[in-house]
Amino acid sequence: MSTLFTQIIAGDIPGRFVWADDVAVAFGTIAPITDGHVLVVPRDEIVQLTDAPDDVLAHLVLVAKTIGQAQQQAWSAPRAALLVAGFEVDHLHLHVLPAWGEASLSFSNARHDVPAAELDAAAERVRDALTARGHGAHVPAALNSPAL
Repeated sequence: MSTLFTQIIAGDIPGRFVWADDVAVAFGTIAPITDGHVLVVPRDEIVQLTDAPDDVLAHLVLVAKTIGQAQQQAWSAPRAALLVAGFEVDHLHLHVLPAWGEASLSFSNARHDVPAAELDAAAERVRDALTARGHGAHVPAALNSPAL
C-alpha cells in the first residue's frame, strides 16, 4: 500500500507544492508549526532517514537548504529550521520552517486549524521567494501539481 505522501505526489490527494525535481518534492504541511512550514519528501518510498541512500539524503538536505533560504527571505526569519522525526508517516520527510527561536520548534505547537486560504498563501509565498532566488525551474507551474 502506498504511503500518504506517495498518494500526494501522485496527485490522488491534494498537496500545496513548492518544489519538484526528479528526486524530491516539497509541499506545505496541513499542520504548520510556523507559517511557511513545508515537507521535503523523496519521490521514492523510503521509510526513514537511516534507510536513505547517501545521494538521496544529500539531495534532500540541499533542497531543504534552498527552501530554508527562501523562507528566511519571505518571512524575515533569522533562521531556517530542519526537523526530522518521521513518526507521523512511514515515508522519509524533512520538516523545513522559518524559525525565530528553539522554544517554538516543537510539534506540540503545530496548528491544526489553519484555514486553507492561509495555507495556500503561505505556500505561494515560498514559491514566490524560490522563484525570486532563481529556482523557478523547480517551482511547479501549479500549486496543486508535483509536475514541472
